[in-house]
Parts: sequence; C-alpha cells; structure tokens
Amino acid sequence: MKINHLKICSLAGLFIVIAPVQLRAQQEGKTTEEISSSALGYLGNSPKEIRQKRALEIKYLKRAQENIELYRKGDGKLVIIDREGNPLKNINILINQTSQDFLFGNLSEEVIDLSPEDAKKFEKWFTGLFNFTELTVKWQPYEPEQGKPEWQKLQEKLDWCKRNHITPKGHTLGWTHRAGTPDWLLELPSDMANQLYKARILNLVAGFKDQIKIWDVVNEPVNTIPWDMALKDTTIAEAMIDDGIRYDTENVTLNQTLPWVENSFLWSAQADKDGDFILNEFYLIAKPDAREKFYLLMKELKSKSIPVKGIGIQGHEPRDMWFSPVELIKTFDRLNDFELPLHITEFIPQSSGKPISGGWRKGNWTLEAQAEFAEQFYTLAFGYPSMASIHWWGLSDKNIWLKGGGLLDKNYDPKPVYNRLLKLIKEDWMTKNLHLKTNSKGEISFRGFYGHYKIEIQDGSGKIHKKYLHLKKEENNLYNLKI
Repeated sequence: MKINHLKICSLAGLFIVIAPVQLRAQQEGKTTEEISSSALGYLGNSPKEIRQKRALEIKYLKRAQENIELYRKGDGKLVIIDREGNPLKNINILINQTSQDFLFGNLSEEVIDLSPEDAKKFEKWFTGLFNFTELTVKWQPYEPEQGKPEWQKLQEKLDWCKRNHITPKGHTLGWTHRAGTPDWLLELPSDMANQLYKARILNLVAGFKDQIKIWDVVNEPVNTIPWDMALKDTTIAEAMIDDGIRYDTENVTLNQTLPWVENSFLWSAQADKDGDFILNEFYLIAKPDAREKFYLLMKELKSKSIPVKGIGIQGHEPRDMWFSPVELIKTFDRLNDFELPLHITEFIPQSSGKPISGGWRKGNWTLEAQAEFAEQFYTLAFGYPSMASIHWWGLSDKNIWLKGGGLLDKNYDPKPVYNRLLKLIKEDWMTKNLHLKTNSKGEISFRGFYGHYKIEIQDGSGKIHKKYLHLKKEENNLYNLKI
C-alpha cells in the first residue's frame, strides 16, 4: 500500500510539469519540444537542452514527492477500549485531519481596515488556506513618533489571529532600510539611538512573548548596510534595491555587519528564552555571491553560539524570475549546513503579464504561469525536510506589494493560483476520510500528515464518539481512546 501510494504521489508531482505540455501538443498537433519552446516553455537553444531541463524538473519534483511521504507524515496507532479497559474489536473508525503543523502563511493585517463585506470575504479565503501570518513591527510604521508605538493596532491584529487560529510572526525587529530607522531616530545621538534600539527589542519581544513566539529579528543583513552606517544616513534617499545608500554594500565587511546582528539576537533571547528567532535575507536563490556572503555571516554567528533559531529565505528578487529548481535546491542544501529550520518568508509570483526572467522558463507571467510556478515551488519547498514554513506576500490584488501577485483578484475572488494551492495544501497534503476497523486487540494503525485530528468511533449500538489527537513529529503517537 505504501509503495503504491508513493507512486501515485510521484505521478501527481510530475503532472504539474508534463501535463500542460502534452495536452497542448495533442490539441495543436505539435511535438512537446515545439510547445515547450513557445509560451510558458523552457528556455533553451536546442530541443536537447529543453529536454534536459524538463528531465531535471521531473527529477527534483519526484524527489520532493518522496520526501513529502517520508518526512511530512508519521505513523499513529489507536487502541480503542471500553470503560473497564477492555479492547473493542471490529469497531469502525473515521479519521480526519483538522489542522496542519506545517506553517502555510500569508499577509493578513489589512483585514482590520477593510469594509465589513470585504473583511468577510478576506477572512473566508485566508482561513480556508492559511494557518500562519506575518505582522509588521517595522520601526517607522510601528513608532512613527518617538515614544508613541502603535501597539494597540498590533494587538487588534493579534486578536484577529487568535479568533481564527492563526500563528503570528513579528516582522521585523532590526532593519536598516528607511522603514527600520524612523526619521526621528536619525536626529538623535548614536549612543541614544542604540539604547532605544535595544529597548525596542526587549519591550516588543518580552511584552508580546505570550502571543508572538516567532520573530524576524534582523532583515536583509548582507544586502543592506550595517546599523552604525544607517544611523549616519540623515538624507532622505531612495531606499530601493540596488539603488541608494541603504543597499550600497560593496565595501561593507563581515566584521562591520556582525556586531549589530549579534546584539539583536542576544537581546531577543534575553527577552524570551523560548523565542524562535529568524535571520531573513533576499537574493539567496538568485545570486550565489549573496548566498555565500550570507553563509559566511551565519557561520560566524554559529561559531559564537548566537541564538539564531531559523533561516529566512525571501522568495522574490528578482521579482519576475522563475527560479530554477536546481538553484532552489542548491540554496536549501547550502543553508542546511547549519542544521536549522528553513523558512520561505516572502514568496510572490505574479500574473502581471510581464516577461518571465531567470533563464529557466520562457513566456509571460500570466494567471496560469503564476499558478504553475507556485505549485512547483511549494512542492519543492514542502518536500525539503528542514523547511518549516512557506509565506506568500499578499492575499489580494486589491492591496498588493507586487502587481498581480495576489492569490485573489481585486474583488477578493480566487485566481487560478488560489485553487491550485488549495488542492495541494488542503487535499493532497492533509489526511482525510480514513475508514478503518479495529482488530481483535482493539487496535488500528494509520499514516498521516502531522497535525491535529478528529477521530469518530462508532460503538456497537451505532453511537458516534468523537475524540481529538495530535499526530506529532518524532513521537511514538500511541493513543488509548476510551469510549
């Protein structure tokens, strides 16, 4: 049974790559190579090169599907007993997963400012797919006036998360973008600014530790300038990537970057010894030089036992790139050296109609391209054993950072990408409708995705007894259920 299931999973993984190409070839009377070299095909100088790329995608997706079966699921065993402790044989059991341990996220905080009608639609589609969200605590918007942090707004967002069973993450404590250094901070002496930065971390992390356990502590440490340099930038410069002083790191050394990163994590751990603290960066997939620079930073932090608990990999930049599965897995493998959870923190493929870049696929960013790339990326990321979360960067095109990057359109209606991910996350990657019967010892065994489950037990009289359990990773997951 397990082998057959694995083959089915693998075929499902292949489908997202080869089915659209084969179907169009049949419909248009062309070869798959001819189709692949046209819209949404593979970029290559010859049919041989195209075949090689397709074969690599198939290889990586097949491996991801095998890893999903191996690492995202566990074995559970139930023993059904009566009130006297006697095993109950031939009892019908229905097993359904109700939530996942893996964190699938998206931005959510706009919901509190929407009209009641839009908020209702937003909440419906968000909670139908996600269990995780990032809430901004960037210093400039969080404390636009010195001494007047807008903690009430953050609390309102956290209340929404609690009502909807959404795990929140704080983003971000330290960042040398203009959004991370308020204008009023730059008017103060550097010693005072540093003291306030420390106080900010201690106050936020300790003050909200009962509600927020996951934090992006430092954002973009190797692609933006160090803290001390940012405090000296009192000009109102454009803070665009590859433009402006905040992203001019050509002559910045590792020793210049290390101190403020180290302190930021040490202060965070001081405020909450149980916090989950992440170092977040972009260009790690697309630019090997940035990846290596980040690697060296992580190596130094680890050598000093700095409490970095996870690595954040931003899933954009360049914003119109279709990431090669080869470079994607190479990135995961390289950063996996540190034996820490990996997080996809900002993923936002678009449907803007712009040309696809990156040298792997060709065509334009259409609705279908967005959906296909998202399914491929999610499969590869979820199939990587140390991946802990995947976070999309905006739910609706009505309010989006990158044009066409939402899962919903401007009317809060699902785009093809939403439906594609819904099938993956809520159908393929959840364990549903397992009908089993206890053996002579009152036992049943099952294999399912990690998360919470509802167990419905039908006794001899036909009465249904509902039980709830949590199938956890690295636990024996043996449950004695009394009815």
